[in-house]
Amino acid sequence: METTLIILKPDALQRGLMGRIIGRFEDKGLQIVGCKMMRITPELAAVHYESHRGKPFYDGLVRFMTSSPVLVMAVRGVGAIAISRNMMGATFGSKADPGSIRGDFGVSNSFNLIHGSDSPEAAQRELKLFFTDGEVHTVDRAIEGWVYDLSGQEPE
Repeated sequence: METTLIILKPDALQRGLMGRIIGRFEDKGLQIVGCKMMRITPELAAVHYESHRGKPFYDGLVRFMTSSPVLVMAVRGVGAIAISRNMMGATFGSKADPGSIRGDFGVSNSFNLIHGSDSPEAAQRELKLFFTDGEVHTVDRAIEGWVYDLSGQEPE
């Protein structure tokens, strides 16, 4: 099982898309194991997006991410990182395939609705930025056997 960070960005919140987006993760069979609404501070945005510092879009990105509350989620499942990234679609809404979150709800190349960790290492780092000990839970779901084939050694 992997756990990944998902952020529903200010545009998703302001447009009233949170429930529809959360539903897609749950419909897929992924589990929300942590969730909170918060306002990202400029300091937290600077740490989260440190790899983009110095790039032409950095200042606008920090302004955007701090402009309104966001919803941060810890999402868990087998292959959760790759599955979530696929569900999100291409970075720019104008280029994202229909059926993806960005493809269905976005057209902007600046406001792209959602962030998801891009690797296990990034997920581990990012989850620690947004969740404290005890805020990401282990939840035994009765439906696991209907989401994953549990007949072998590993869920698939």
